[in-house]
Amino acid sequence: MRKQVLIFGAIILGLTRCLWAGDLRVPQKAVVNTAVAVGTQGEGSGTLYLIGPALCFKHAVRLGETVQLTPEDVRTAGVYTAILRSDGNVVSRSFVVSPGPVERMSFLAQPSRVPANARDVITGTVFVLDRRDNLVLAPVPVDFTLTAEDSPIIHRTVDAHEGVAWTRMDSSRRSGNAQFTATSGEASVKRIVQQVAAEPCNLRFHARPAKAAILVETDPVRDCAGNAVPDGMIVTFTDLDPLGKSTVDAVVKKGIAQALLPAARRATISVAAGVVVGNEIHWEGGQ
Repeated sequence: MRKQVLIFGAIILGLTRCLWAGDLRVPQKAVVNTAVAVGTQGEGSGTLYLIGPALCFKHAVRLGETVQLTPEDVRTAGVYTAILRSDGNVVSRSFVVSPGPVERMSFLAQPSRVPANARDVITGTVFVLDRRDNLVLAPVPVDFTLTAEDSPIIHRTVDAHEGVAWTRMDSSRRSGNAQFTATSGEASVKRIVQQVAAEPCNLRFHARPAKAAILVETDPVRDCAGNAVPDGMIVTFTDLDPLGKSTVDAVVKKGIAQALLPAARRATISVAAGVVVGNEIHWEGGQ
């Protein structure tokens, strides 16, 4: 009988300690930049520790009260751990704080200068962020738009995964500045991509006599889409005559390149710009 009473007493004592022991209630769902409540249970006093990606604090509590975390306390997304020490017992609970909605974006457009009328030459990469600069990991659509004067608008929608979305775009046919825009929700970022003429196309020149020389001059130098090539491009004229071969490099200025070649009664003259070869003239006569 005495043994049964002792066993019964031990059970009652254990239940009492369980009732008085501290415990924690943590949120099932929490979002960055919103208040979060961590509740305690039990009788007596204890110490609450909270550890997060950008937070670590210690707080004395009366068991049964609720500790309110401010939006500033949970400004960083990630896993948070609450630890309660009371009467020699330790209880630990973890919860996840998720990123908020998309409010900001980091947008990288490469390169800043591309040839016109080329496929897949523009790359856009976007990192979608909440207002506290946490990556928004949930899939969200990102709209990419490339707009250039006198050219159709190019539009593409891509879902961001793990906070990142990217795409490739064709450049427009016309040279000039193009506006590359990325948009998700209320967030929008713009970048400028400079589209320049591609390699010359249908390169042609003509020649006429000059004082003790041959004056050679190109037609307006353009790419295959009709864009004038930028000034500074090098055009090479080659002169082959009975005395030998000579070459002269000329710089394109205002869309045209010209040069003076040595005078000759008979010569074969050609023109090239990089790997692009133009027409050939068989010169006879002159000074």
